[in-house]
Amino acid sequence: MATKPQDFASHRRFHTIWHFAATPILLLNVIATSMYAFRHQTRYNGWQVVFAVGVLLAVFAARVQTLIVQNRLIRLEMRMRLREVLPAAMHGRIHDLTVSQLIGLRFAGDAELPGLVEKCLSGALANGEAVKKAITNWQADWLRA
Repeated sequence: MATKPQDFASHRRFHTIWHFAATPILLLNVIATSMYAFRHQTRYNGWQVVFAVGVLLAVFAARVQTLIVQNRLIRLEMRMRLREVLPAAMHGRIHDLTVSQLIGLRFAGDAELPGLVEKCLSGALANGEAVKKAITNWQADWLRA
């Protein structure tokens, strides 16, 4: 998939079509349509602005929904993985982890997972960013939305 290893500094993914094509085009369309409607005020041009904003919001909502589904899958995947990796005594605490912590933990190798979970539950690693920074054996994930 990728030519270089993934780590904390390089794990963020930019989706070319979304970040560098669709979003800028739709934003520019809203700006251009608004400027035109301001200069040539008619009901139709006003409607064009409303429509341009609606399309932008619809596309943005689709992206947000994709990320929500991805986070739900990560939560499920990590809860199942933690049941396999953690000692039985810690199974009851798995649901105490936040979604952000679970997302961060998914990059950790099985060997360091119990220690990181303990730190999360004690409050030492409060969010996903802190968890990711604490990982020493980074496990790449190239299949993110």
